Amino acid sequence: MRSGGGAVIRVLVVHDACLVRSVLAEWLRRAPDLGVYDTPWRSAPARARSVRPDVCAVDLEYSDAYGLPPLGELRAREVGRTPPHLLVLASAKRPGLLRRALEAGALGYVDKEGSPDNLVRAIRRVAQGERFVDESLGFGFLKAAEMPLTRRELSVLSLAAEGASVAEIAGSLHLSHGTVRNYMAAITRKTGARNRIDAIRISQGEGWV
Repeated sequence: MRSGGGAVIRVLVVHDACLVRSVLAEWLRRAPDLGVYDTPWRSAPARARSVRPDVCAVDLEYSDAYGLPPLGELRAREVGRTPPHLLVLASAKRPGLLRRALEAGALGYVDKEGSPDNLVRAIRRVAQGERFVDESLGFGFLKAAEMPLTRRELSVLSLAAEGASVAEIAGSLHLSHGTVRNYMAAITRKTGARNRIDAIRISQGEGWV
């Protein structure tokens, strides 16, 4: 157990809002068994490598990449180093992000609208390698399980959301132009969108891309 024997739990708080991140880190430092560091997402992977935290407590909103944070980079394996446990600050309103966190191997899921004391409890549980899930996120997980798009469709849509043309998407994914158009048609239909732009808007709102 990482925190056994009275050892301090090293926690890296990752949040893009400087004020929120600073206040949250200072609040967590009140707990005598937590050693707390903080960073924005853009420098999070490098900070995690230098700090070597037991737990990364991360906000799922990522300002630089359409809401898709590089969760996998925080847990990149290195020789002689155990990857940190991942705890996410989430919302049931963005089920796609919950699904991405689950796929990235997150152990803890804390509702951002919940009590700060709940976060401390979650950190301690996750540091022991135990799962922690806020009951209030249950509906979000149900919605995440219902995400209609396949991985290939998500890849196409993610590139489209970045402004890539059909030709550029086709080149990046080694597909024909016609196949890309078929994927976009399927995405539009499955999301109930009016067109490509509307499909991107809906999907970003759900946290799928």
